[in-house]
Amino acid sequence: MKKLFIKNLSGLPQNSSVIMPGWIAQKRHFGKLLFIDLQDSTGSIQLVIEKDTIGEKNFGDALRIPLESAVEIEGLFQTNPRGQNEILVKKIQVITEATLQISPRPRSDFDIFDPKISAQLLDYRHLYLRNPKIMAILRFRSQVMAIIREWFELNEFLEFDAPILTPVPLYPGNIAMPINVHGEQVYLSQCAGFYLEAAVHAFERIYNMGPSFRGEESRSKRHLMEYWHIKAELAWGNREDIISIVENLLQFVTTECQKRCQDIFEILEIDFCTDGLKAPYPRLSYEKAIEWLKANSFNDAKFGESLSTAEEEALSTLFSGPFWITDVPRSVEPFPYVINPEDSRVTMVADLIASNGYGELLGVAEKIFDSKMLEGRMKEKGLFDNPNYQFIKDVHQAGCVPHIAFGMGLERLIRWLLNIPHVRDAIPFPRVVRRHIMP
Repeated sequence: MKKLFIKNLSGLPQNSSVIMPGWIAQKRHFGKLLFIDLQDSTGSIQLVIEKDTIGEKNFGDALRIPLESAVEIEGLFQTNPRGQNEILVKKIQVITEATLQISPRPRSDFDIFDPKISAQLLDYRHLYLRNPKIMAILRFRSQVMAIIREWFELNEFLEFDAPILTPVPLYPGNIAMPINVHGEQVYLSQCAGFYLEAAVHAFERIYNMGPSFRGEESRSKRHLMEYWHIKAELAWGNREDIISIVENLLQFVTTECQKRCQDIFEILEIDFCTDGLKAPYPRLSYEKAIEWLKANSFNDAKFGESLSTAEEEALSTLFSGPFWITDVPRSVEPFPYVINPEDSRVTMVADLIASNGYGELLGVAEKIFDSKMLEGRMKEKGLFDNPNYQFIKDVHQAGCVPHIAFGMGLERLIRWLLNIPHVRDAIPFPRVVRRHIMP
């Protein structure tokens, strides 16, 4: 078992004997000297191979090892006159020779966001996971998930596992992804909300982090068919409470990422977005947003319809950071959300729009606890007589209390924080509309 990693070498004394397995990323040949960049999961180190040290035959063999091959080397750890760590190689053994060669090579230095090679990177995603920059994004993803879980634990939320297969989609129609299970049509989960709503009446503060699935025909830079959803519900709260909670969470995530992820930002050569620190975030009502859009040449903007990506981008120019769009119309939102008592056209919902034109990041809502309001909304959406929704009615007829929720796409959060072009870059194996699911 491997016990020594490249990141651990800096603590070793000069001329320490080391055995280091890894992969060959680059080679440079100058006469009797061969330099190899060896990578492992923690970084890269230069290998120095001298013909006079390892012999002519071994030197020739080393020259012929294909890039991407797995090797194990024995040698002496050193720091060269330029202050760089390197290993003077005494022996090199090929573990597995790389026979498949693709361009650009997975471990080489290239622009992973170049649209000209995006199809290539998706076709061979199983190999390009080895690229240091893609690795850095996925490390960041893991760190963000850990930080979010840490915040939930600090705030006494219980992690609750919701099912993936469900008889009740949140958004009916072609957005739902049906699946046949032993002759019964069910759906891949769009949202854990119905199950968190049941559980919040037992545990009061709960959260879920898991996959969600939506089949909407959108090829925007913030849509995937399969993505990870961060959901939370709390009993005994209102919209003001959930807005404050989300702002606190985003401040915490931004602060902790700044502390823990500087090495990742250096690898990616990006400016980390700190706009999440600007809480409290300003608010704009949906109605005012529509008025502004109409006054600024968005002639198709219409009350009662979802804002388009272009409309959200235009609205983001009004603010220097993220902002809330409040009071989203009941025609846009699904049935579980409270109707605004002061304006029956709209719901007690707010969507957080990310800064810099990155669009909707998350949504918060007061959820219906009154069974009469629930009945009215379900009838409005044509769902009241559907027996699959009976368990939701049961919850509202058994001591249901005011409760609040938020839902956020993990990949959207990562895209915004890292300032990267597309959510597909924020997930290990992206599932994009109208693209063959492979690998």
